[in-house]
Amino acid sequence: MTHKQRLSALIALVLLALVPIVVTDSYTRHVFIVAFIYATVAVNWDLSLGLAGLFNFGHLAFFGIGVYTAAILTTSLDLSPWLAILAGGITAALAALLIALPVAKLQGIYVVLVTFAFGQLCLQIVLSQGDLTGGAEGLVRLPYLSIGDYKFIRDFKLAYYYVGLIILTLSTIAMLLVAHSPFGKSLRAVRDNPDYAAARGISVARQRVLVLVASAVCTGIAGGFYAIYLRVASPEVFGFSVATLVLSMVLIGGAGSILGPVFAALALTFATEAMAGMRGLEEARFIVVAVAMILVLRIAPSGAIDIFGRLLTRPRKS
Repeated sequence: MTHKQRLSALIALVLLALVPIVVTDSYTRHVFIVAFIYATVAVNWDLSLGLAGLFNFGHLAFFGIGVYTAAILTTSLDLSPWLAILAGGITAALAALLIALPVAKLQGIYVVLVTFAFGQLCLQIVLSQGDLTGGAEGLVRLPYLSIGDYKFIRDFKLAYYYVGLIILTLSTIAMLLVAHSPFGKSLRAVRDNPDYAAARGISVARQRVLVLVASAVCTGIAGGFYAIYLRVASPEVFGFSVATLVLSMVLIGGAGSILGPVFAALALTFATEAMAGMRGLEEARFIVVAVAMILVLRIAPSGAIDIFGRLLTRPRKS
């Protein structure tokens, strides 16, 4: 990251922290909170897909596992919602470790098939174990987050807004630190030339296992927060439409850039929400997102973050 990019990211964070001062209605804050959740999932997916080049199409399964972990623990075991959210990250990491073992030594289309099948397997388990998961109807009326007598649903979801922003900020910082660490450099080597990386002593299988687990932790936490915030756990979180939307955020923002998917998630969440209220675009909004993805990748294969970077580094005319 250049100095200008760091400064731009810091300014964006400050502006997001100040948004609730200007935006006081509950609905707009709700859209921001959902955008923060999707951005967290996208930035973690970018670690495995963009930085490591691992075509993990089961990433949304980690999100869904976090959702149902929080829901089951709070409804069946009466666990604190705060602990349930953290537990979502743990179970997602364990699931990532489970799927990483067979994926570690696979190549190409086989990785796509196995990870996609894993996501479908999770969906079928949720649907078949109705006594625990609620089946197709899901689980509802999950407990609110609260501190003492203060329930976070008050004050037009102000507290939920900042919890979502904190989760996104910490997750993004963690991914940036990973990306610029020796481990991150080894992931790029595995992505660009796995044979050369192996010849230099890098264990391709081990790096794939580690990156899948690392990308699952905050994804599961985001899933847990999603369930507690909406007070619902539904099989739709394993759906293809959600996966397509989050993947579009990664690709439009810029795969491997970490920050790109964050900005793309904010833009696409508000765009799709706006189109949902327009007659004729309710169902076509995902087609519009797909067309936008094609156009952005045609103009800048590295994503919108590359276009933004060019504008920041454009030399001034004397």
